[in-house]
Amino acid sequence: QVQLVESGGGLVQAGGSLRLSCVVSGGTFSSYAMGWFRQAPGKEREFVAAIGWSGGSINYADSVKGRFTISRNNAKNTVYLQMSSLKSEDTAVYYCAADKTVVVLTTTPAYWGQGTQVTVSS
Repeated sequence: QVQLVESGGGLVQAGGSLRLSCVVSGGTFSSYAMGWFRQAPGKEREFVAAIGWSGGSINYADSVKGRFTISRNNAKNTVYLQMSSLKSEDTAVYYCAADKTVVVLTTTPAYWGQGTQVTVSS
């Protein structure tokens, strides 16, 4: 069974940076597209970023382009989300997700992590 565990969330001031990590176990990490979603209080979960199994096919939501960077290390079974120039509206629970393709991942991923809270204070 594929398991995803996020870490790296916390409290940061507006304009600051934070790096999230997601470690995957129970599957062949290098065969999965990986991504990040987020859910703010009272809002629906939304797509943030995705990366293909080889590190290509990178997509971002318009709201984070130029500020967030997704990357992966297949040797460590880990995907990262480097977040910079954080804004109060980035406050949310951030979820790691996995699926076989980026196309499916961006809509209905098969696997989810439990989430990590990111709070940006203004």
